[in-house]
Amino acid sequence: MILVTGGAGFIGSNIVASLNEAGRTDVVVNDLLGSDGKWRNLAKRQIADFVPPEDLARWLEGRKLEAVIHMGAISSTTATDGDAVMENNFRLSLRLLDWCTETGTPFVYASSAATYGDRDTNFVDDWSLDALRKLRPMNLYGWSKHLFDLALVDRYVKKQKLPPTWVGLKFFNVYGPNEYHKGAMASVLSKVFDGAKAGQPVKLFKSHRAGIADGDQRRDFVYVDDVVSVVRWAISGAAHSNNKNGIYNVGTGQAESFRDMIVAMFKAMGAKPNIEYIDMPVSIRDQYQYFTQADAGNLRRAGYNAGFTPLEKAVAQYVTGYLDSQDKYR
Repeated sequence: MILVTGGAGFIGSNIVASLNEAGRTDVVVNDLLGSDGKWRNLAKRQIADFVPPEDLARWLEGRKLEAVIHMGAISSTTATDGDAVMENNFRLSLRLLDWCTETGTPFVYASSAATYGDRDTNFVDDWSLDALRKLRPMNLYGWSKHLFDLALVDRYVKKQKLPPTWVGLKFFNVYGPNEYHKGAMASVLSKVFDGAKAGQPVKLFKSHRAGIADGDQRRDFVYVDDVVSVVRWAISGAAHSNNKNGIYNVGTGQAESFRDMIVAMFKAMGAKPNIEYIDMPVSIRDQYQYFTQADAGNLRRAGYNAGFTPLEKAVAQYVTGYLDSQDKYR
């Protein structure tokens, strides 16, 4: 069996879907469903078991698993409960790492581009301890992910025992189906689509930085199907050797503007762009990031050779296949 923590969440449920589509039904989901409709992310899926977080340690006793795909976390970049974030994002990850080490189980986990902190260049996935120690995440979520990266790499440097395969994935701006429960943390595309379809203008931030046009703030937008492809590669035999272990950026390597994404959305809808630029709140202007772009060279050198879907094509797939359909879930 394969265990997917956070398997009812955005990326996790897409991983479960991909495994099902490949004929795998021996998939176990570890998650909380809550009352915000997150169960719909799994409504089309077949799973072998559903394990709540408080029962995970007992469930793992005596088990043998093909792999642990650890996507579970408090993923909000605005989270403020430090104790809850540390327990869910750091300490639980350590316990799973220990279990995978003891049982010789491949371990693939979600790190984050949020670990890089406030920078406009140099998103290089140098996972040496010296490089990691220089990073300064800006929020609690990014810091918790950074702490786990440090703890794992510290064990590696000290030649302590680790799982046969361990891969950390620093996801950049992921978007796609099943992100709807994320609220404010969902992609801008997901948040504005219904209003745009109803004829309302899409509101994007004006630029408050010289030389950058309104709406031209840029992100490395990566479609969730491509993220799932990287995860599937990481647990495959192709990655099961020591020189494939490491922490990798997962992004297209191409920064695109929010305006580019929204123009692509209107094109997929067959409509003219209807965009209104509004002032960025003063409270976030000094912290707002204008540019992210993954350096994906290490992932390529590790042997991952699938492409990343171009923005316009991915947006069209998301809009026509999900957002603009009666059933928007994968």
